[in-house]
Amino acid sequence: MTSTLPTPAEPRPGLRTPFIYPLFRAIWIASLVSNVGTWMQNVAGVWLVTTLTTSALLVALMQTATSLPAFLLSMPAGAIGDLIDRRKLLLFTQGFMAVVALALGAFTLLGPHTFVGPIRAIDVLGFTFLLGMGSALNGPIWQTVTTELVPRPVLTFAITLNGVSNNIARAIGPALGGLIITYYSPGWVFVLNGVSFVGTWLVVYRWRREAQAEGGPAENFSGALRAGIRYVQYSPPLVAVLVRTFAFAFGASTLWALLSVVVARRLHLQSGSYAVMLSWVGAGAVTGALLIGRIGHRLNLNRRVLLGSFIFVGTNLSMALVTSEYWLFPVMFLTGMAWLIVMTSFSTSVQLHVPKWVQARAVSIYMLVFQAGMTLGSIVWGELADRTSLTLALLMAAGWMLAGLALALPFPMHQPEGLDFSPGESWSDPLPPSEEAIEAEDGPVIVMIDYDVDPADHPAFQAAAQQLRRLRLRDGALRAGVFTDVSQPRRLTEFFYVATWAEHERQHHRFTRDDQQVEAEVRRFHQGAEPPRVTHFLAFPRTSNVEVAAPPLQVAGSAQ
Repeated sequence: MTSTLPTPAEPRPGLRTPFIYPLFRAIWIASLVSNVGTWMQNVAGVWLVTTLTTSALLVALMQTATSLPAFLLSMPAGAIGDLIDRRKLLLFTQGFMAVVALALGAFTLLGPHTFVGPIRAIDVLGFTFLLGMGSALNGPIWQTVTTELVPRPVLTFAITLNGVSNNIARAIGPALGGLIITYYSPGWVFVLNGVSFVGTWLVVYRWRREAQAEGGPAENFSGALRAGIRYVQYSPPLVAVLVRTFAFAFGASTLWALLSVVVARRLHLQSGSYAVMLSWVGAGAVTGALLIGRIGHRLNLNRRVLLGSFIFVGTNLSMALVTSEYWLFPVMFLTGMAWLIVMTSFSTSVQLHVPKWVQARAVSIYMLVFQAGMTLGSIVWGELADRTSLTLALLMAAGWMLAGLALALPFPMHQPEGLDFSPGESWSDPLPPSEEAIEAEDGPVIVMIDYDVDPADHPAFQAAAQQLRRLRLRDGALRAGVFTDVSQPRRLTEFFYVATWAEHERQHHRFTRDDQQVEAEVRRFHQGAEPPRVTHFLAFPRTSNVEVAAPPLQVAGSAQ
């Protein structure tokens, strides 16, 4: 099994196009089975805790136990995913989650008959936390693998289908889990979830991943983390996605954290009704996926997120005020559509706004922010429900979602069409030849580029250079800017400061075709007969970022 990407037969990509690619199809089917097991596990775990404790906070902490590991581990997982073979990481994470789920099932089924004793709510939280750790390590890698299975024009539909997989599982898994809980035991649900990871593990094991091109000198773990954070920091479209993601997740966390409490405490229903509620959410999400192609032609990403957020205002209000489960069913259906549309918009925007070298790290930061919103929201709304009332907590969450709509003005979602993140051609200022070897960790390095610019063009040059400065900082520079020669007004010097020679080499490999257009706009103002003069300065003496004290000055006739 290889990842060769044939040319699709369809002239215009659609929702079915990703299935043309055999490896995507195999992984999607295996993932669907695994997702069904995960949603069965979620229902069984939450309902088991609901029956083992009277605390709404402990029930809400089930969502925290799932989200907190992602908050702690997403960024390290993203850095690891960009540094080493993603296939090996997937084999490890899938195997780890299988073992944990099987152990939880054995504990639940056999515990009362052994010295261990009956399972407690705190035990379920602990195993859920371990599963969350596996999911946190798996998540960034799993999402970025999609970009290796289908070409970029099909990627939006592949990401949508991944959401469809999860939501088909949300429609099927809770119902199956509810039936097994009713007639057997939550322990059997946990066992089946453990088994569901086996198919995904086998498909990934058979995948013969193509070797990836090197992007300059190898990065270490801490350097990779810093590079990922720096890239996101200087990418306005990603910053906008992260702000909107946190605001949405914080308010929408009530659905997953408190729905079981609404069903059990407000409506006085059983586990089957809770499972049916989640199935309506899943059915809505699948319907949303089928409609997203039409929605995409009418609504841009910004409007999709606004629409989904507004629907969640109604979701929280309905959970707080509606007294009949039959009225909640259509609300859950619309909620599922909104969830799929919003989450697909966020995920698509992140993955299409970054080049491959930093993709897992960017996705991990997105997942970190999302899970931070889910974790903090679950704690805040659960604690508020315990201290005041469930109704007040849900009304406050609706108010939060309503206020969050205003974020569309300062943080609009950017459309990814027309972006080209394929590796650019060689820089206009290639690395200079050196008579002696330069070690990778030698530095710092200062690069200076001299331009001959008419003073009348200085304002326009400054605006273009500001965009280039952001790219320098995004790709590895610690400082960057432009200076004017006060004695020669036409002479402008761009500089950027990089920690090591290896990091500067990576900058050359990180430049994309879109970046080259920004650089070309800056160089358009240069009027000299020769190209802009580029000079590289390496710290002297040649040591690795170590300051050397200057020797004492000697004055003629002084005693030493």
